Amino acid sequence: MSSYTQKKGFGATVWDYITTVDHKKLAVMYLLAGTLFFAIAGFEALLMRIQLMKPNNDFVSAGFFNELLTMHGTTMLFLAATPLLFAFMNMLVPLQIGARDVAFPFLNSLGFWLFFLGAVFLHLSFFMGGAPDAGWTSYASLSLYSPGHGIDFYVLGLQISGAGTLISGLNFIVTIITMRAPGMTFMRMPLFTWTALVSSALILFAFPPLTIGLLMMLFDRMFGGNFFDHTMGGNTVIWEHLFWIFGHPEVYILVLPAFGLFSEIIPTFSRKRLFGYSSMVFATILIGFLGFMVWAHHMFTVGLGPTANAIFAVATMAIAVPTGMKVFNWILTIWGGSIKVTTPMLYALGFIPSFVAGGVTGVMQASAPLDYQLHDSYFIVAHFHYVIVGGIVTALFGSAHFYWPIFFNRMLNETLGKWTFWVFFIGFHLTFFVQHFLGLMGMPRRVFTYMEGQGWDQFNYISTIGALMMGVGVIMMVINCLMSIKGKPAGRDPWGDGRTLEWAIPQPIPFYNFRQTPLVRGLDPYWIEKQEGNKEGMTYAEPIGDIHMPNNSAIPFVISLGMFIAAFGALYNPDADKPWSIYILIGGLAITFGAMIVRSIKDDHGFHLHKEEILEIEEQLYGKGGNK
Repeated sequence: MSSYTQKKGFGATVWDYITTVDHKKLAVMYLLAGTLFFAIAGFEALLMRIQLMKPNNDFVSAGFFNELLTMHGTTMLFLAATPLLFAFMNMLVPLQIGARDVAFPFLNSLGFWLFFLGAVFLHLSFFMGGAPDAGWTSYASLSLYSPGHGIDFYVLGLQISGAGTLISGLNFIVTIITMRAPGMTFMRMPLFTWTALVSSALILFAFPPLTIGLLMMLFDRMFGGNFFDHTMGGNTVIWEHLFWIFGHPEVYILVLPAFGLFSEIIPTFSRKRLFGYSSMVFATILIGFLGFMVWAHHMFTVGLGPTANAIFAVATMAIAVPTGMKVFNWILTIWGGSIKVTTPMLYALGFIPSFVAGGVTGVMQASAPLDYQLHDSYFIVAHFHYVIVGGIVTALFGSAHFYWPIFFNRMLNETLGKWTFWVFFIGFHLTFFVQHFLGLMGMPRRVFTYMEGQGWDQFNYISTIGALMMGVGVIMMVINCLMSIKGKPAGRDPWGDGRTLEWAIPQPIPFYNFRQTPLVRGLDPYWIEKQEGNKEGMTYAEPIGDIHMPNNSAIPFVISLGMFIAAFGALYNPDADKPWSIYILIGGLAITFGAMIVRSIKDDHGFHLHKEEILEIEEQLYGKGGNK
């Protein structure tokens, strides 16, 4: 067993990560993959902003601009923000609830590989005839008549990637409900775990409508299904309903974990318990519930009629109430606290006014007559970027600083972190604040150029300068991460004010997480143990004994690879000049189903770590005396 703590060669390490089912390694893989796609989507945004920097610009063509626009939105929401939040959910949720892994480690690995290979498939479109070009919402009237295979890449890539997300969401629900340590009641769970639970429930109900919509789009594009073709008796508006029944809960799938992350950062650096914990839990559940009642506010201009518009307007205004409860609770947590202004706390302090600004413009859109004027203008672009960047990206950056020691047992540089915050934060407001005025002045979104003399020139120029600053901020963040590789080990509770179980585990975290299952004696269990002078940081619910762990497996990767290969066959199957495509489709599906059959008949019961092996591993990790 001592081999678990020995250094491995490059090839062995790569194989270990391909076959791993350890939630901590999968969290690192989600973090790296999400960062890659975040950088790609950010680069696409910069190209668009450079094109719009001045009137009548010809930096990129109209067609390529549409591809950039589509891929930027699709990549940022599906392939960057979602996996980055899954990185934190994978790393933290089992540690926060006192579990040794997620409920289904095999499915955890399968979820990652489906997401990753689906994302890679989608991005190969740039090199194989053109990317999707119908906007990230891919409205049916545009996407049905889009030439080439761009939309087919969109449909197939998101189907594969979305299946991975759905699997992961289900996994977290089961994990949180069934694997909490003794004493970890629902009302003692850290708020991040609560937001992960509600977000996963939203995934469970929101992704099937998208899957059905994409399947119908697939049939329309490849087999002439005519679900959405109004000239053949179909209904274009049904696509909008299916997309937004998914699309609006998707906002909360992303923003609720971001709320949870800030609900961990703010009490830690205010050095006091989160104000109004029970009301925060209630607000989280209420936001999740109401998130499904508001999708048609994206469709006020479709012509649903005054009754439907009024109902969805009221529901949209109602959802501001639990969100407002959260904002006041964060402020009241800070109020009277012994505040340490660290880099994570800076992001939290910047997040509150930025997200409130995005929320206020959202309530404005709830008024159907005003939305009718502002719909498809740059005011909408400003609104949702204040929510997404001001809420989710600030949470990701702040939490990366906060939880870097949990991921890598290293600290990020605080000085560089604060510089990064100010460069990125000022750039963000420069970029999107002025876009509110562009929208009010009538600039439509999704246009690739504009004429002189409309009063838009200066604001677009300022917006592009801000976008370049945001790009510099991201580069500074990446440099900080790379610099941390040579830093000193952070050790347990490096911030000194950790409150929850993940900070109580010694560093580096062993692959089985907890030597003994912890006993939770209240909200913020690590804080309670510290106050009572318990140097181990945990009270144990059991004596040290054997631990059962799952085996690594390459089957999730093989299943996902088969889907990836089959997607190319499906992509080219309608083309008369490519008869070989059917063989690729069948071959890919054969690999997938073959791997599933192998999984079904293989008797894999995992392995047991005995007490002596655990003590040996901990002596190698922490020296004599184990983890004391």
